[in-house]
Amino acid sequence: MKISLIQLDIAFGKPEANYVAAEHKIRQAAATRPDCLILPELWTTGYDLTRLDEIADPEGQITKDFISGLAREYGINIVAGSVANKQAAGITNSMFVFGRNGGLAGEYSKLHLFRLMDEHLYLQPGEDKGLFSLDGALCAGLICYDIRFPEWVRAHTALGAEVLFISAEWPLPRLSHWRALLISRAIENQCYVVACNRAGADPANIFAGHSMIIDPWGDIICEAGESEEILSGVIDLQKVREVRQQIPIFSDRRPELYT
Repeated sequence: MKISLIQLDIAFGKPEANYVAAEHKIRQAAATRPDCLILPELWTTGYDLTRLDEIADPEGQITKDFISGLAREYGINIVAGSVANKQAAGITNSMFVFGRNGGLAGEYSKLHLFRLMDEHLYLQPGEDKGLFSLDGALCAGLICYDIRFPEWVRAHTALGAEVLFISAEWPLPRLSHWRALLISRAIENQCYVVACNRAGADPANIFAGHSMIIDPWGDIICEAGESEEILSGVIDLQKVREVRQQIPIFSDRRPELYT
């Protein structure tokens, strides 16, 4: 499976500009015929949280229509990063996943809200797992701060997830954490990690970039720099099965003693 990660610089609080930029990058990436594309976190608005009531996507419908059409046009799977999704009960940080026919394959709202960037003041946390299937592979969607919670990641891989798709706006000062956490999640879950971060800056933060794909042994297949970039790599799901057979951590777990 060939996967392309679209490491975008996001225009702060300007959804219209971001849709235009994302469409350009998606079409550019799609021309190389990947099986799947992934976008970063909150790519339509950035962290303009104080204005989300005004600029969030009502029911995520604008994003759904936009990404569904591109997935169907190119016949590719798209993990559409995450967007501010305005619903009656509040605004969530939601990831939408589309299959090759443009149908909605999965949806996940960020479970762990990051207090250091005031998410808890403006967003509602999700409550459901992020499992979905792409081309017959069981995958899981996670968003940024979620990777600091290994028990949440394991809740997905214990059910058989073989690929973790992670969208993020991870700041540059904690780049070493980003790399270490992603590699750890790949090794301890014996799965592929496909992590798409944003590039650039907003009024309060400089972001790290360094989107990457990591294999089930923790080896980095490809890694971006700090600037805008389309990064591509190939994963082989048979390797997940071989690694899990070689070191059978899932059958050796003793969850009855972990509470």
